[in-house]
Amino acid sequence: MTSRILFRAEKLLELSAGMGPVLGIDTASATASIAIVAHGRVIAELTRSASSHGAELPNAVAQAIKQAGTPLKDLSGIAVGIGPGSFTGLRVGIAYAKGLVLALGCALIGIPSLDCVALAALERLPITEETLLATIFDARKGEVYANLYRARPDRLDKISQPLVIRLQNLFTQVSHSVILVGDSKAKEASLLLSERGIRSIFVNEVELNSRGRYVAALGAEGISGGEIGAPATLEPLYVRTAEATFKPAAAPPVAVAKERPWTDETKSSSSN
Repeated sequence: MTSRILFRAEKLLELSAGMGPVLGIDTASATASIAIVAHGRVIAELTRSASSHGAELPNAVAQAIKQAGTPLKDLSGIAVGIGPGSFTGLRVGIAYAKGLVLALGCALIGIPSLDCVALAALERLPITEETLLATIFDARKGEVYANLYRARPDRLDKISQPLVIRLQNLFTQVSHSVILVGDSKAKEASLLLSERGIRSIFVNEVELNSRGRYVAALGAEGISGGEIGAPATLEPLYVRTAEATFKPAAAPPVAVAKERPWTDETKSSSSN
């Protein structure tokens, strides 16, 4: 999906109230998050730690289907998190979603995983004015996956593309409080900001249980709007390494030095 404005779950569900059941799957991290939405309601939802997504995902989906009381054959579509995140986890989730779509003949759509994590945090936190929110996950090799948003009471405005970046380069010019959501690297970012006298709120991704809800809700909205992907071309969201610096007062708000622009192929993969 390409939208730069991300709404809360109730608004997304309102926009897709005409859609039949849509299954949402996200395996971008060690936690599998699954949900089913239908006709403007969340009818099943579960989140669980998974030592092996390949071994445990089918049972988790079966449990969600049972909870929803909706046979697989009645699914109108499947939405799957495309990352960035654990490459193995993403491959498992995307391959499983493709297999179901080929078997069922329903619609398929890819959803950026970091958007869902950010929306899950927005749902949990009381946001009263514009606030900078960052999703941050370990990308190994001394880098992190990150995406930046302006949080408002009813929505998120995306103010960056997904990045792979060294943590110390992410907030070099931030002077106001930040909400940090993610794994241990988000907590590390909180400590780095504290050393500079900048207040931050850290939210551990493990504590957020609604990520799958947003995969499904964003998927239902996208499918109802005609954003349907082709199983043959849907791939994980690959993010190129960038030497980047976030400048909230600049225009555009994210200034990237020496960053290689996305290719048309990458943009196409992301939009799916």
